Amino acid sequence: MKTLTAEEKKILLDAIRDIPDFPKPGILFKDITTLLNNPQAFNLLMDHLTERYRDANLDFVAGIESRGFIFGAALAAKLGIGFVPIRKKGKLPSTTIAEKYALEYGVDEVEIHVDAFLNKEGARVLLIDDLIATGGTAEAAIKLIQAAKGECVEACFLMHLTFLDGIDKIKKLAPVYALLEVA
Repeated sequence: MKTLTAEEKKILLDAIRDIPDFPKPGILFKDITTLLNNPQAFNLLMDHLTERYRDANLDFVAGIESRGFIFGAALAAKLGIGFVPIRKKGKLPSTTIAEKYALEYGVDEVEIHVDAFLNKEGARVLLIDDLIATGGTAEAAIKLIQAAKGECVEACFLMHLTFLDGIDKIKKLAPVYALLEVA
């Protein structure tokens, strides 16, 4: 499958803004809003993902709330397949399946509709989000895809924070593609 060139990676990285000390002191937040409002960078990203997954025989793209919705919905539309949101607890209106995951201080939960894949057992699903850090949310999302009788064909992330080990946790559940490595 296609990967980015060094020049393409630079265009994407240059389009992502760093916000120091957000949401708390010591955190360097990777702000993708500047990539989203940059048509060259956003189109490069979406064209690359479309090319990478065009022949993957996918049935659905599932995006993790909230930034995964942006990339996931756009990619699903370009591929001509359905988009499935994976949301925080209590945000989906119909019957759901839930999965808990650990946070630094406590536990959170994500949900998917029980019929998210239109009751197609073995639906081929691409999971997408903007960032893989500790991997808790993505791990829970993959387990939800499986619980809804789907197959997570690959987990795709715009950025992988290399100083955290979340990607190793995800690789135990599904193949992983991270476009950009961020130290």
